Amino acid sequence: MAYGARLLMHPRNRYQGHYDLTALFRLEPSLKTWSTLTPTGKESLNFGEPEAVKLLNKALLKHWYQVEWMLPDDHLCPPIPGRADYIHHLADCLADDLPTPYGPDISVLDIGCGANCIYPLIGSAEYGWRFTGSDCQPESIRAAQQLLAMNTGLTRAIRLRRQRDSRKIFDGIIQPNEFYHATLCNPPFHTSAQAAAQGTARKNNHLGLATEQLNFAGRYHELWCPGGEIGFISQMIDESVIYKNQVLWFTTLVAKQQSLGTLRKILRQKSVPVVKEIEMGQGNKKSRLLVWSFHTKRERKALMKPA
Repeated sequence: MAYGARLLMHPRNRYQGHYDLTALFRLEPSLKTWSTLTPTGKESLNFGEPEAVKLLNKALLKHWYQVEWMLPDDHLCPPIPGRADYIHHLADCLADDLPTPYGPDISVLDIGCGANCIYPLIGSAEYGWRFTGSDCQPESIRAAQQLLAMNTGLTRAIRLRRQRDSRKIFDGIIQPNEFYHATLCNPPFHTSAQAAAQGTARKNNHLGLATEQLNFAGRYHELWCPGGEIGFISQMIDESVIYKNQVLWFTTLVAKQQSLGTLRKILRQKSVPVVKEIEMGQGNKKSRLLVWSFHTKRERKALMKPA
């Protein structure tokens, strides 16, 4: 684990370079099965095994947020610290326009919430926000709904909607009289199933695993789409023009540094006046948030109304 990278993590992130494995093993005893030792003799986990990562997430959500969590096989299992970083940076962005970035009056739309529903779970626990989560796969919506039903109060804080047209992002989800303080998204970033498999092979090689071992989980729509992340985010930018008066901030993760140049150009073509790029890092992995608004600070304050 690259402890030097901890300085890139948001200061409010509950994970700052190490896990309390003793506490996590108490909460999720089966996690102990995947315990291993680092070359320096420190206890760690076998992060190359999907089941270990899934159990770690289950323990972390219970430990940090008192949330009961489950995830069906073959669905994307996201790293909790990285997803929490996104939420904290989004809160900083909202704090520029709001007296406080806390409370149920703040409404956020998660595009592609998946069966894991991670962003709504963390955002509602950390900041008390209300969420709408969308996904194009009915099985993901059903799994997320079951997850919410396991936790008292979450069905009031988080609602789910199915996107019935996989070619659309906001269209069909944002209703005419709705207002969102922000949207967030972790878009599929591979261009094809082959590219996703190659990415997995590189990851396995880094972890010292056999290249044919698929150590990630995820349905195709979670991992790749035509045009990759540039294609997906370009569509998001196009649709954001339509909903610019119903959303304060549009945001998305951008996995590849080289994608930013193309996306900046598209935003300039749409005459978007406010664009921000926020770099994030967890361990050896770096990512960035792309944030845009069609309104100046004064206009955003005038636009705001109860969610």
